[in-house]
Amino acid sequence: MPTGTIKKKTEKGFGFISVEGSADVFFHNSACNGQYDSMHEGQTVQFDVEKGEKGPKAANVVAV
Repeated sequence: MPTGTIKKKTEKGFGFISVEGSADVFFHNSACNGQYDSMHEGQTVQFDVEKGEKGPKAANVVAV
């Protein structure tokens, strides 16, 4: 499971995870197993990567 840091989190229910040595990964609140509201920018998370319409996207995002 890759590890990254929440770079940006919006009130619209999506954000981006910064991964060292890789491009940022998009994530949607539906990928956070009900934890989206308690997550914050700068927080370390683990996630799975899936193929999205516009590139890679995170799934099963959990705080570390």
